[in-house]
Amino acid sequence: MFRVLFVAVAILLVQSATQLAAAQGSYDLSNSSETMSEDQKVKQLIEYIRTLQGATFIRDNSEFAPEKAAEHLYSKWKKHASKIKTAEGFVTELATQSSSGTPYSIRFADGTTSTTRDILLRQLSTLAAQ
Repeated sequence: MFRVLFVAVAILLVQSATQLAAAQGSYDLSNSSETMSEDQKVKQLIEYIRTLQGATFIRDNSEFAPEKAAEHLYSKWKKHASKIKTAEGFVTELATQSSSGTPYSIRFADGTTSTTRDILLRQLSTLAAQ
């Protein structure tokens, strides 16, 4: 009788250990370095703007260097992060236009111009594909 009880307890312990290992494994996968938080995505988007060599950020018909544009977008993110929960929301609600309603745009070194919205949504898609 003692042997049967001992074997039953051993089986339960092995099952518990297996379930715990499986749960930890799935937890580790969901928090792997390949999965970025929304905050990390926003920071990556801002860093992308910062590193656009030769580009000009246009806000309210004024021109700014990429570093200043990144600082501006980061300050908007910090101010509104509690209300904007996703990187896409950051792009569409904060990084799209000024409070006057004028769309932000970027003129690249080659002279082409595009809205910040289009550029950042494209970059966000690239981040999601990585």
